[in-house]
Amino acid sequence: MFDLEYIVKSMGTLSGIPVRLMQNGDQTDAWFPVKLPKDPFELYRKEILSITAHVGYFVTPLFHYYGIVNAGNTAIVIGPTSQIMASEQDLRELAFKLDVPKEDVPAFIAGMNGITRLPVETLLSMLCTMNHFLNDGETLALSDVAIFSEEQQMIKTGVEKRRTTRIYEDAPRPQSTHNALAIEEALMEIVRKGDSAALRRWLAQAPAVRGGTIAPTQLRQLKNTFIVAVTLASRAAIRGGMREEDAFTLSDGYIQRVEFLSEHSKIMNLQYNMILEFTEQVEKLHLGHHPTKLATDVANYVRHHLSEPISTAKMAEEFYLSRPYLSAKFRQETGETLTDFILREKTEEAKRLLRYSDKSASAIGTYLGFSSHGHFIRVFKKYAGMTPNEYRMNP
Repeated sequence: MFDLEYIVKSMGTLSGIPVRLMQNGDQTDAWFPVKLPKDPFELYRKEILSITAHVGYFVTPLFHYYGIVNAGNTAIVIGPTSQIMASEQDLRELAFKLDVPKEDVPAFIAGMNGITRLPVETLLSMLCTMNHFLNDGETLALSDVAIFSEEQQMIKTGVEKRRTTRIYEDAPRPQSTHNALAIEEALMEIVRKGDSAALRRWLAQAPAVRGGTIAPTQLRQLKNTFIVAVTLASRAAIRGGMREEDAFTLSDGYIQRVEFLSEHSKIMNLQYNMILEFTEQVEKLHLGHHPTKLATDVANYVRHHLSEPISTAKMAEEFYLSRPYLSAKFRQETGETLTDFILREKTEEAKRLLRYSDKSASAIGTYLGFSSHGHFIRVFKKYAGMTPNEYRMNP
C-alpha cells in the first residue's frame, strides 16, 4: 500500500541521516545525504537485523546509533547518527575496520561528520511515526521501544553482583544520615589519579551509600544518581588530564545509554563500567611517578594520532617548543624517550586490534602509520617480545 522507496528518500531528506530499505535481509534501496566510500552499517548488519521488534535501536561502541522499523519481511534502517559524533581518530579506526582504502579515508571522515546529529529521542520518535504507517496504525511511545544494548552483554556481572550486594543490600540505615559526600570525594580522587587498581580495591570493600532522595521513583532515583556520578567522573577525569572534548563525549554517550535501561542491575553495572573507563582513560595519560602537564599533553597528542606517522618535530611545533627541548624534557620527566613512548603506544594499540579484530597484521601496521610491514614487525617484536602473528595466537 505504500511507496517504500519514496518513504526512504523522504525520511533521509528530512533527517539528513542515511536510510536503507531491506527486503528479506537484502538491501533494495537506500538514500544517503552524504558521500561515504563504504557504509558503516555493514559492520553491524547482523546485530541490527537481528532485532525483531517493530521498532528497535542499536548503539555501537562509538555511541553511534541506528534505528530499525520492522514490518513483515520489510525493514527500514536509519543511521548512524549521534548527538556528538566521534573524534577523527575514532573515525579513522572505523574506516580501518571497514577496509576503506587509505586514499578514501579523508572522504569517509568528511562524510561521517556531514551526517546530521540528532538526540536519540528524536530518532526514536521518527521511527515510531514510521511504524504507525507500516504496522497497521500501531501507536508506540518512546517507553514502549525495545532497546538492544550489545554492551550490556559484555559487562562482568559477577563483579557487579558482589558490589551491588555490598552497597545496596546492607542492613537498613536511617535515611537522614548522609555519607555520599565522603564516598564521592574518595571515588573522584581515584578517577583523577587514574588509579584503576585502587578503584578495584575500593570497590571490594565499598561502604553502603546513604544518599538523599532526588526522584519520586526508584528507577528515576537510580538514573539521576548515575547522571550525577558520570558528571562528577568526567570533571575528575578532566582534572586528571583528559581532554574536555573526550571526557564530555564519553559522558554524553553514557547518559544517553542509561536513559534506555529499566533494570536495577543493568544501571549499576553500567555505572561501575563508566567509573572504571574514566579511571583507565586517565591512567593511560599518566607517565612516570609524578605526572606533569607536558607528559600528559604528549600522551593526549599521541592517543589522538595513533593512526598517523607521528613526527616529534610536528609535535614540538604543536607545543611551541623546540624538538631537542621537547625530547630532553619528556625523558627527564618520564624516564622514557619520546620515540620509545610513541612506539610502545602504537604497539599497545596493535595488540588491541590483533585481539579484537580479524584484520591482518599487515593491514594493522599500515593503519598505525608504519612505513612497511617489516618495520611494524620489528617494532612489535621489540616492545611485545613476539611477532604480531605469535601474539594473535597467544594474546
